Amino acid sequence: MSTGNTSAPAIRYSAITFDCPDPAAMARFYGEALGLPVAYSSDDFILLGQEGSAGLGFNRLTDYRRPTWPDPSQEKQAHIELGVDDLEGAQAHLLALGAVEPPAQPQPDRWRVLLDPAGHPFCITTLV
Repeated sequence: MSTGNTSAPAIRYSAITFDCPDPAAMARFYGEALGLPVAYSSDDFILLGQEGSAGLGFNRLTDYRRPTWPDPSQEKQAHIELGVDDLEGAQAHLLALGAVEPPAQPQPDRWRVLLDPAGHPFCITTLV
């Protein structure tokens, strides 16, 4: 798919945004977990991030429905993978911040699945 002599526009990854019922709660959780400051905030949207780096956004959705993973009745739409040095220590820290451990753990020796305060599954792993 060539465009001839026309150069492609510069496109860069800037953020992932999660729908949720409470952007402030999500920003507190991920901000503390990842050490990210608030870059922008309104009543319905909060963006975490460092200048010049990709960020995480949280958008209020009034009819938000929590994922029910691993039950497929309300599928997860996306999830985040977080690299850690110590699975046990990172899991304990994230649980203390408000994460929840679901009953299903596909490969707990390689990664752990946790749920953020709005129910989004995310993984911690020593593989990245």
